[in-house]
Amino acid sequence: MKLWSFGWLIFGSAIALSSCAIAPPRGIIRSHSECVKDYQPEVDYFPHKVHVTDAQGFTVDYHQHYKIVSVNRPWKDAKTQFQYVLVQCGTPIPKGFQPEQIVQIPVQSVVTLSTTHFVPLQRLGVLDRLKGISNFKDVTTPAVNAKINQKQLIEVGNAGGLKLENILELAPDLVTTYGTGNPQTDAHPKLLEAGIKVAIVAEYMESTPLGRAEWIKFLALFFNREAEAEKSFADIRQRYQAIATKTKTVQRRPTVFSGFDRKGTWYMPGGDSYVAKFLADAGATYLWADDRSSGSLQLTFEQVYDRAAQAQYWIVNAHNVKTRAELLAADPRYRGFAALQANHVFSPTAKVNAQGGNDYWQSGVANPDLILADLVKIFHPELVPDHQFVYYRQLP
Repeated sequence: MKLWSFGWLIFGSAIALSSCAIAPPRGIIRSHSECVKDYQPEVDYFPHKVHVTDAQGFTVDYHQHYKIVSVNRPWKDAKTQFQYVLVQCGTPIPKGFQPEQIVQIPVQSVVTLSTTHFVPLQRLGVLDRLKGISNFKDVTTPAVNAKINQKQLIEVGNAGGLKLENILELAPDLVTTYGTGNPQTDAHPKLLEAGIKVAIVAEYMESTPLGRAEWIKFLALFFNREAEAEKSFADIRQRYQAIATKTKTVQRRPTVFSGFDRKGTWYMPGGDSYVAKFLADAGATYLWADDRSSGSLQLTFEQVYDRAAQAQYWIVNAHNVKTRAELLAADPRYRGFAALQANHVFSPTAKVNAQGGNDYWQSGVANPDLILADLVKIFHPELVPDHQFVYYRQLP
């Protein structure tokens, strides 16, 4: 297993570590933006710590004045890990690490290349430190749109068209992104080569909804916002589990399938995927639950039809499908599915902006409890009579 120290290949020289001026008495930090002046080796500078319960993709080891954070599953079949050494500003750099591994915290400025990071940053109370995002048209998060309107953000492009000069001009303390393992399309190799520090956020590799949402704790580590992350996730976890409990004793568990045919391939969520977990917790019988894949299965239309033709519900997890007529226009064979005939087809297109940005793919990761409530509303509306759809809608 190859280990990337802070995800850095040995490109160029390390960025010089900055110093901070505000000093709390006896080394105790009064606020997240302050650094230590009078370093005391016996002081634990991280009195609030995260405790990971659901996420499998990252770990953190706390030391008195630094944290070692590891991302062990950055993408599918990864042979690479990422390690970050987060050192409290104003305290000594620990020995035994490469300079490229060191990140001084709390981070004061950040650029993000993923819209799924917006809500966690907001909940951590550090959205004011966000300086750049991939593009404006996809944004559905109101607080981020407000920053755009106030000209407080810069567009920096995505992996396929990264505007590296914009990021260099912003000179952020950190860029948060994701990886796929393809150096031609991933952004982080270009950023690392330019001497920019990058954090790989791999929440999409988690196989449970709560595991994905818990990556707010990963982001919190860079800002010393552990207490905020713990409270936020605990509230979400409690609400999610309370909703899931409602379906445990239901007698009727309707059959359901997901996805749709894309140019001859039907990408069906595996039985160990986060989608399958959502459907099980919502009180449905997922027709591919017996599969043990955490990713997507690549099936033919015929394979899906043979198993799902009589399924009671069809969850079309596509951001651009808004009506049953659009489905039929794409492929008239869909008419044979009983779920479409019964008007039991739903898609997460309730919150789509004028440019096509879909909030399901933006804030949904941070709100698994709301997604679950939507799904329970679909399969067992009597269990959540007061809930109004947030992400999902029935296709007219």
